[in-house]
Amino acid sequence: MEMYMLPSVITDIVGSQLMIILAFLSLRYTFLLIRREPDNFLWGFLHYLCIALAIFAISRAVGHMVKQALLISDQKEVWKMLSPFSGGINTLLMISVSAVTIYYHKGVEGYRAIQKKAESLREANKNLEKATSTMKEMNLHLEEMVESRTLDLALSEEKFRNFFHNSKDMVFFIDETGSIMDMNKAGMEMLDYSEEDPANLSLKHIFADKNDLQKFLTTLSNKKFVDDFEAEFIKKDGSSVYTLLSATGLYDENDKYIGCEGIAKDLTRLKTMTAQMISTEKMASVGQMAAGVAHEINTPLGIILGYSQLMKDDFPENSEEHENLVVVERQSQACRKIVADLLKFSRQSSSSTHDVNINDILRDVLAITEHNLHLDHIDIDRCLAEDLPVIAGDEEKLRQVFVNLINNAQHAMEFEGGVLTVRTNYSKEEQMITASIIDTGTGIDAEIRNRIFDPFFTTKSVGKGTGLGLSVSYGIIKDHNGTIRVESPVMYKNSCQLTPGTAMHIQLPLPGQSNK
Repeated sequence: MEMYMLPSVITDIVGSQLMIILAFLSLRYTFLLIRREPDNFLWGFLHYLCIALAIFAISRAVGHMVKQALLISDQKEVWKMLSPFSGGINTLLMISVSAVTIYYHKGVEGYRAIQKKAESLREANKNLEKATSTMKEMNLHLEEMVESRTLDLALSEEKFRNFFHNSKDMVFFIDETGSIMDMNKAGMEMLDYSEEDPANLSLKHIFADKNDLQKFLTTLSNKKFVDDFEAEFIKKDGSSVYTLLSATGLYDENDKYIGCEGIAKDLTRLKTMTAQMISTEKMASVGQMAAGVAHEINTPLGIILGYSQLMKDDFPENSEEHENLVVVERQSQACRKIVADLLKFSRQSSSSTHDVNINDILRDVLAITEHNLHLDHIDIDRCLAEDLPVIAGDEEKLRQVFVNLINNAQHAMEFEGGVLTVRTNYSKEEQMITASIIDTGTGIDAEIRNRIFDPFFTTKSVGKGTGLGLSVSYGIIKDHNGTIRVESPVMYKNSCQLTPGTAMHIQLPLPGQSNK
């Protein structure tokens, strides 16, 4: 080998060795990095790249050193034979290194995608851990939460139950067809129904006026509530009760009507008191007018009666003039009786109060009227309470009241006969005596029931009544701090039978009491 080639050969040999050393140093460094961060993609890529470079360095260095050794030993023919294989191996290794280098960015993109996915998974794990922690916390306090919620529901249910059962007003629930699904005890009592009665009530059964029912349902449909709606309900026995309704519609999640809940307040007593107040005011006005008219008429009537009595003596008894004067006298006396009734109605006449026994008064009145009652085929049923206490009152005026009531009862039964029941009883709790005159006659129509105490109102034919009897009786009972009430039709059980007809109930308080 020529001497001028020696530096080049040495450089080639030393460079090949350095290539191997540096490649393995790089390989060791990347190995240490991988051990430190096993999940780092970049270190893994560099490690595999260094492996390829180390293999390439060994192949290339060994090839160069073998070449120089063969050339120095003057074996060029051997090298010519080996050089293609050495070059081919180096080329393959170079292609491998190039391939790894070329697809580096693809690996980085994959690594970033993996990192992003891993970050997403880590975030999901954090959220899962947080949710798990919350679930654990809830599980730890679940029993307490359930117990607290159950207690709240129980308290709410108890409040509703107490309101439903203890309310003095009717509370009801109906479905979309108008059938009553539930009603509290106060409502059942208001309608006189019991728990044993069939549970098939609906609004159409209890509304007395179907127009009121339609108006109620229409208002509920349009406004979804009804406020202060006055309606008349029908009780089990067919009687009426006046109510004030308030209701709210119930709807499902699709806003479909499924029923309503409501409250009904009994206004019957208020209506009765209002009617009584109106009647009292009317009676007071008519009484003042009647008193004035009576005083104005009484004087000329007295003069007519006196002159007719004087003139009778001037004519023979069988003469036409005498008979005419008798008619004038009789009619004048009838007019004076009407005037006297007007004065009694207006309470202008004086009264004397002392202890009286209602049973004794009724016995006296029956003794007077019994004969006429029997003539009309009317039987008398006496149901007088024993040991009835005395009251403070005017015996004569009370006797007049009972005569009026018995005469009215006789008139109601004069064509077909019947049974007249005279009943008394005493309530120690109320300190009240009740006397009832009950007939089995035709009864009183509902249309005129509120007018029977009006002055001059009568259903009797002309000449049989003035329409003042009940008005005068009303005034007398009121003067005694009592009340008079009509019940018609009535099913009243006496000692004989159940008798439909009319009952007049008079309540009188004992001394020191008042009938409020």
